Amino acid sequence: MDSGYLLDWANLLLRWAHVITAIAWIGSSFYFVFLDSSLTPPQDETLKAKGVNGELWAVHGGGFYHPQKYLVAPKTLPDKLHWFFWESYSTWLTGFALFVLLYLVNAGSFLVDPRVHAWSSSGAAVAGSLGFVFGFWFVYDAIGRVCGVGRDRLVAVLVALVVVGMSWAACQLFAGRAAFLIVGAALATAMSANVLVWIIPGQRKVIAQMKAGQPVDPVHGQRGKQRSVHNTYFTLPVLVAMLSNHYGWLTGAPNNAAVLVLLMLAGALIRHAFVARHRALVLGQATPWWTAGLGVALILVLVVGLAPAPAPKQDAPPPSTAQMQALMQQRCVACHGSESPQKGLSLHTEALLEQHAAAVYQQVVVEKRMPLNNATGLTEDERRLLARWFEGRR
Repeated sequence: MDSGYLLDWANLLLRWAHVITAIAWIGSSFYFVFLDSSLTPPQDETLKAKGVNGELWAVHGGGFYHPQKYLVAPKTLPDKLHWFFWESYSTWLTGFALFVLLYLVNAGSFLVDPRVHAWSSSGAAVAGSLGFVFGFWFVYDAIGRVCGVGRDRLVAVLVALVVVGMSWAACQLFAGRAAFLIVGAALATAMSANVLVWIIPGQRKVIAQMKAGQPVDPVHGQRGKQRSVHNTYFTLPVLVAMLSNHYGWLTGAPNNAAVLVLLMLAGALIRHAFVARHRALVLGQATPWWTAGLGVALILVLVVGLAPAPAPKQDAPPPSTAQMQALMQQRCVACHGSESPQKGLSLHTEALLEQHAAAVYQQVVVEKRMPLNNATGLTEDERRLLARWFEGRR
């Protein structure tokens, strides 16, 4: 079987597994943030005597649920204790595998754009991308260690500055699509590392202290909660960084670093409103919807700022398929010719161009994803010409 065909299957199955595990991880993370923010002090003296610090009554799926949280730990360990960590690890492993398969294996095409930065070799670009993905964790973790628990605003400001700097640097070194993905992967790596290095080990230490009959140190729970909260604020920025990878007009914008930062900031602000809302409902306070409004306003700024200039009016008839075929020969057939066409898409004849007209229009004109990194130098005038041809066929 053709290796390209098998790689496409690997891409599909890895992406499918990645999305499934990400839903499981993000879903459980969002639920526990909601739960932790929605707990109320117990009224039942029996619960207080057991050490319950907060409780919540909920209804779902035809039944009632009564989760309870202990301030540090229960007096005795239950026989069965469910752990939440494989969702995180599986999400990271499938995501990193996709990154390797799509970007690192094809670094010369996907990571490197000579117009952005002339890497000495594909290997150097690979090393640089891995430096971003893993290096952010060490900087972020150092900030958390130095600031400790209880200085959340200072940590938030410092981490935000690091993310802005990382976004700018990535967009100066890598092709636009790769830069956005690398920043998202760096944040996602920090999220999973929080689980691996702080949250799960802290819980294991609590259990070990209980089994040894020692007093339970509350700092483990405090650190775990701090990193869990960080993860929930990273979630929407990571998702938008990953999704924007499919929209060339975002990743290829003249100031794409600013676009990425504003998108991620909008996601964090919107997420904050929902996190704060859970606690506000319990305390009878107003929800700070203004943060979500600010996030939406930032998105609207991008909508207006990235809007393409109106196409000049054209009195001439739309170009012919033969003219567009000549353009394909110049800009596209190198990768989509008769021999080993990328993604199985061939455009070397007029009949094939007509057959794949909608796909070409979507990729080249609407999303501006092709040519990859615009390696063949397709101009905006040529994109408009292709749009006129496609629209004139209707």
